[in-house]
Amino acid sequence: MAYKALYRTYRPTNFDEVAGQQHIVKTLQNAVRQNKIAHAYLFCGPRGTGKTTIAKIFAKAINCEADDNKPCLKCSNCLAVQDGSHPDVIEIDAASNNGVDEVRELIEKVKYAPLKGKYKVYIIDEVHMMSAGAFNALLKTIEEPPEHVIFIFATTEPQKVLPTIISRCQRYDFTKVSINDMKQRLITVLNYENIKYDDEAIRLICQLADGGVRDAFSILDQVIAYAQDEVQVHHVNEIYGIMTVKEKIELLQMVGDKDALNLMNKVSALIEKGIDIKRCTMDLIDILKETVIHDYTQDSSMLKILADDEIHSAKINKSTKERLKMIEYLMDAYDKYRFAANVGSYFEVCLLNMIEPEVQTTVQTPIKAEERKNVSRETLKPVQTIPEPEVFYMPEPEFMDMPQEIVVERKAKPTVVREAKSAKPLKDEMILRLLVGANKAFKQADSDKMKALDDYYHDPAWAKEANLLRGSKIVASGEQYVILSVDNQAIANQINELDSDNKFLSFMNLVLSKSKKVFAITATHQSDVIKEFVRRQKNGTLPEPMSFEIEEEKKTEKSDREIVTDLFGEENLIIKED
Repeated sequence: MAYKALYRTYRPTNFDEVAGQQHIVKTLQNAVRQNKIAHAYLFCGPRGTGKTTIAKIFAKAINCEADDNKPCLKCSNCLAVQDGSHPDVIEIDAASNNGVDEVRELIEKVKYAPLKGKYKVYIIDEVHMMSAGAFNALLKTIEEPPEHVIFIFATTEPQKVLPTIISRCQRYDFTKVSINDMKQRLITVLNYENIKYDDEAIRLICQLADGGVRDAFSILDQVIAYAQDEVQVHHVNEIYGIMTVKEKIELLQMVGDKDALNLMNKVSALIEKGIDIKRCTMDLIDILKETVIHDYTQDSSMLKILADDEIHSAKINKSTKERLKMIEYLMDAYDKYRFAANVGSYFEVCLLNMIEPEVQTTVQTPIKAEERKNVSRETLKPVQTIPEPEVFYMPEPEFMDMPQEIVVERKAKPTVVREAKSAKPLKDEMILRLLVGANKAFKQADSDKMKALDDYYHDPAWAKEANLLRGSKIVASGEQYVILSVDNQAIANQINELDSDNKFLSFMNLVLSKSKKVFAITATHQSDVIKEFVRRQKNGTLPEPMSFEIEEEKKTEKSDREIVTDLFGEENLIIKED
């Protein structure tokens, strides 16, 4: 006999075997017991949560011949539904039968009485795949079906079902099955199959299933085929490329110890090993989250991932605020993975940022009693009324009809030669020199000011410059410069070329409240340079910091011609060339 998958072999046959969904199970049991059966049901929810399974159990229950405890699993109707041979329980896949012709054929068959059971039950799976025409053809039948017909629609995307269909159905929203419910179901099957297991391995399988019992059975099937005699946690880790909790804590400890060299080597080894970086990021978030929860509650019963002896080492000698900031870094990196061609680089940069998380602290300077008195006195001063200024009208000067000849010597304008900017990426040596001269306080201050970019995205005067910097992050900042990290090299080149653009410099001066040179690099380039910086810092071979001056834009006085033009108008000038 051919092998049958676990999720098919151990599919629940009655309501008592269903994992989770107790609110739905209880409602349907009461409906059967009180004989209050609706004509149409809509089962919606995530995949693998029991929609089709409960639909079949419900079909058994309403056609069961027993007086109580339906379905009994012994009568001819229950046995026929169980083996799929019942003529009155019809299961239809809407993905392949979604046309108007198929629905019309179904409507023709609906009017015939059931052959064996009390009700004729139509279970239509993936109903959202039906066309609009098929839905409209079915509307009248669902609204006024024969007394012996019951429709059960199942879908993972209820938002795609016509509202007129939903309004004619009793809707049941299936939820993801909890880890404990799935765990109990898997343990029952393993005991029945006489397979040894590790409790931690079962918990990890349930986490990977993400609330779907069918997915949990599929993963368990694969692990059993790999492990053969005993299911252990390292088998699951090897198949799905998952780090152990101990390895994740070691990674966090490298961050806490500021051991950047070993940290980068460890991450490179994990990437070569094929570890799922996205899952690793989420696991690190969960571990740090548990340490923060433990800080606030001091209750070990709240721990779901960490053991009592692991909680202290997972805190990595960082304060609660620092660990919360590290969680923000990880969540930000996870959000950007969607747009990243190289997820590993984002992960590396995120870990390097976590070495020294920037925690904002607000310092309130107390106001002295004397200053408080002065302020109150000033506010209590009477408002002085300012007399309106007298307006004197000057008589209009009389001009001759003939224009007055005014001779202005034309001065040769000085030629300004600007150095052409190169579109090539910045050299590593130059960035290293900028990093050496950078200061953490400047970076914090400039990062706070860059948040004001949101105010300029729709400002007609500055929208072009603001949108060019959208999504950029400050890597380092000095007294006279700032280094930005952007998404790609094209944007970096464009920003670097604008170093001599007066409007762009004015915009940066407006945002940062100071004239600063702007340098831009990509996230990948940033990761490479930081690795080189760490290596040369350990070797003591860092270059000298870069120093330069920013030429402030000088205000030029008006020329003689401009002064005369303002007074007498352009039409009254006669220019004599030398």
